[in-house]
This record gives sequence, C-alpha cells and structure tokens, in this order.
Amino acid sequence: MRYMLCEIMSTLYRKYRPKDFSEVVGQNHIKITLENEIATGTAAHAYLFCGPRAVGKTTFARILAKAVNCQERKEGEFEPCNKCSSCQEIDQFRSLDIIEIDAASHTGVDNVRENIIAGARVAPSSSKYKVFIIDEVHMLSISAFNALLKILEEPPAKVIFILCTTEAHKVPSTIISRCQRFDFKRIGIADMVKKLKYIIGKEKIKAEPKILEAIARQADGHMRDAESLLGQIMAIAGEEISEEEVNLVIPRSDIIEAMSLIEFLQRKDMSGGIELVNKLLADGVDLERFTTDLIEVLRKMLLAKANPVLGERLAMDFGESAEAKLTELVGKFDLGRLIITIERFIRAKQEIKSSFIVQLPLELALAELCSDSGVKAQTQSPRPAQSAPQAQTAPKEQAPPVNKVSGNMNKQDLSARWNEFLAKVKKYNHSLSFVLRVCEPRGIDGNKVCLAFKYKFHKDRINEANIKVLVEKTLAEVYGRDLIVEAILDEAIESPDNANSNSSEENTAGPAPEQPASPGGGDDKMMQDLLSTFGGKVVG
Repeated sequence: MRYMLCEIMSTLYRKYRPKDFSEVVGQNHIKITLENEIATGTAAHAYLFCGPRAVGKTTFARILAKAVNCQERKEGEFEPCNKCSSCQEIDQFRSLDIIEIDAASHTGVDNVRENIIAGARVAPSSSKYKVFIIDEVHMLSISAFNALLKILEEPPAKVIFILCTTEAHKVPSTIISRCQRFDFKRIGIADMVKKLKYIIGKEKIKAEPKILEAIARQADGHMRDAESLLGQIMAIAGEEISEEEVNLVIPRSDIIEAMSLIEFLQRKDMSGGIELVNKLLADGVDLERFTTDLIEVLRKMLLAKANPVLGERLAMDFGESAEAKLTELVGKFDLGRLIITIERFIRAKQEIKSSFIVQLPLELALAELCSDSGVKAQTQSPRPAQSAPQAQTAPKEQAPPVNKVSGNMNKQDLSARWNEFLAKVKKYNHSLSFVLRVCEPRGIDGNKVCLAFKYKFHKDRINEANIKVLVEKTLAEVYGRDLIVEAILDEAIESPDNANSNSSEENTAGPAPEQPASPGGGDDKMMQDLLSTFGGKVVG
C-alpha cells in the first residue's frame, strides 16, 4: 500500500505537469508577457522568477526553455510543439543544453565558475539556446553572486539565464537589475479546482466540487501540494472520492458550517447557533480550529464590506459554492456589527484554550451577539451624565454633584463614589465588577484615573478595547466628566481585602454599616467570584 501511494503521488505530479503555456493554471500576468516575447523573438537574456514554492516557477522556466528551442515552432507562435527532438529531450531531461542547478547545494564561487561561467562560454550543442535554470538562487554566497554578475553584465550570445527564488529580498540588487523580473502569486482555488477536475477526469475518478475545493483550500495556493493531496486520497479511494476518505488525509474544513453559524447570528437565533456548536463538538471538530475558520470568513466579509476588490485580493478564496453564500451574507451585516462580531470571537478563541467546558466560550459569544443588550453595551460610546436632559427630573432624584467647583478631581473625590461606580459596572458586566473590586485606585491626574492590579491577567482584561470603553463610559456616568483609565501592574499589592468590603457595599452610594464576618465567609465569596469569572472548578 505504501509503495502504491508513493507511485500514485509521483505519477500525478509528473504525469500532469504542464508541457506548454496553455496547460499552466494561474499566473496569467506572466504567461501573456512571455508568450509575446517568444512570438516576437525578443526573449531576454536573463529572467528572475520570484514567489512562493510550488506555484510554477520551475515549470515556467522549462516551458520557456522548450519554446525558444522548439524546432517546429513557426514565426509568430509561442507554444512548443512537444514533438520535435529538442522538445522531447527537454521533457525527458536529456538535453545537454538545458542545465538545471540547485543553488542550495552549489553555493560557492567555484561551482559558479565551473558549472555556469565555463559552460556558458561553450556554444549550444544541438539547440538554438543554452538555458541555465538556477533554482533557489538566493542561496549563493556573495562571491558566487559577484562571479555570476560578471557574466550577466556581458552575456554570451545564445545563452539565457533563468534564476528562481522564494526569497527575492536576499538576491543582490545588482543581480536583479540585470534580469527581467516576474513575481509569481499563489494559485487561486478556482484555478486549482479546474486543474484537479481535469486530473480526475483523465483518471476516471468521481468527486464532488466541494471535495476538490477542500483539497484546494488545504493546499493554500500551492498547485503541487494540491496534486499530492489528491494522489494520497486516490490511493485509498475507489472510483468515487467520499468526504470520509478526504477526512482521513486532510483536516476537516468547516467553512460551510462557519457560514451557517453566521446565518444564525444574522437571524439572532441563539438556540440554533448553540445547537450547531455542540453538534460540531460531538462530531469531533476542533472548536479552536473552527473558530479560526469562522474569524477568517468574518474577515473576508469585513474586507468585502469595505471594498469588494479588497475581499478578492487580500482574503482567502473559499471556492465557488462557498463564495456565493458569502456574498449573500455580506449584504445582511452592517460594518459596525461585523467589527463587534469579529472582536467577540477573537476573545472566544483565546478563552477556549483554558475553558474546562470547551464549547462554553462560543456559547457565551453567541448569547451576547444574539442579544440586543449585549451588542448595545459594546457599541455605546462614553457619554457624560451631565449631558443628559434633566429638566423634568426632581431635585431630590438628581445624583449629588461630584465637585461643584471647577478644576480637576482628586483621590478623595474618586474614592467618595467608587462603590457607586462598582455597583453600576456590575449591571453591565458582572465579572468585570469583581476585577475592579480587587484593584487599587491609585489616584487621578487631570482626567486620567490610575488603577493598580496585582495580577497581569486582570490588567490585560481592563486593557481590552471593548472593556476599556465600558469602564470609561461608566466612570463618565458616575462622576459626570470624561475620564481615561490607565491600568498598571504592581505585584507588591497585598491581598485585596477591599474585595470583601466592597462586595457588601456595592449597591449603595455611601458606606454601609460594618457586618460581622463569618469564619471563612469572605474567602468563600472571593473563591466563588473567581470561579464564576474565569471558568474554574474546585478539585479535591
């Protein structure tokens, strides 16, 4: 079985390697230019092919070498005939005039002199042009590049150099300036699916388009990888490829399920969304990976909302069937809601790693995003309390002013209504009120409130964009002025005793009478708040 698998993979890769420009998928911007140069007889003496691996650089180099040397190609044509002795020798790697060099294993100046410079000075044996294809050229040493530069400056007649690299930034500018440069791009899913359809058609194998799209997505723009994956799947499949067989070779892609979850969000169907998440978990889906796919889909929606061209150019291509559904979804979301949704699922993805109920962070995100109050809490901007109309409010119902005189607040002003602030925060976000209860208000400088935290994860929580907005909004409501929060870390802070006292006072604007503490009562309350906030449980 192992021998059969390797044989099929090798056969697919070699059997369906493009032999002329018409068989090449993608890279049309390069194909058109090279075709015109060959047809008009204006081929350059040196080319630099740049781009990621497995996108066709070496394939283009071989087709170019074959086309300029084809004995049957007529004037004005650009395709090699693939029948003459020159074409067949090149296809079979028997041509003495086509020299392929792996620069990764020939980095030194001596190799350049012996294999390239000396060989270039010898006329072609039977071809029109002697062609040097130097792969991974960026691996050459500085002295080797200097030697190569000399011959590129004064190239012999009937010699063409094709330099291929995945890291163009490592190629000296003096070399680049003497070459005609082409930048290869990753191949789109539509182009890869087209080639895979051609292969399974020739091999008399059946497969649904969504299966080929899944293979193309996994290949991530590399045609050779897509062909290798198809070869692996064909080795275990029969005359028809099923999803089960695909899942044995490549990780399951949940793009369609991600779009289904977005549809539940659009309809504010919290129940349907939660059911889908739990079904995926029962099916063995990695929820962290699923959330990554979900964020990737939402990102493309965001880019498409800003400009459809951005979505096509900068985001992943999900395949024809998925793209049609995505276009429909984009029209149902406004930009603000998309931003909130992306931010919420980014947070959920981070929380999945530490949650002892793995689906809970996604369930909470769905509950919040499907709730109008949850979305409003994140979208409302801070607004000072004094800006609200109060003409019909009785004097006894108005909140007492923080400071009747003009000027900045001081620490005493901050402390005077801190418990009122904590109580108000709790109405918006219960767990956030606990985090703030265990902080130490250090003071206020101008309109900047300094809050000190003993633990980094508390400080980081306050610095989250949507949390910071909520805190500053509540400060404005309580203190009647715009205030900015500055969170600092101070590990020297002693155990936050104020967590117990504040928790009993948080529903009042002023100090409450002292209550006798029951043994262990304060610690139990703090522990329960910790468990509630961070999703933990007591073991043992």
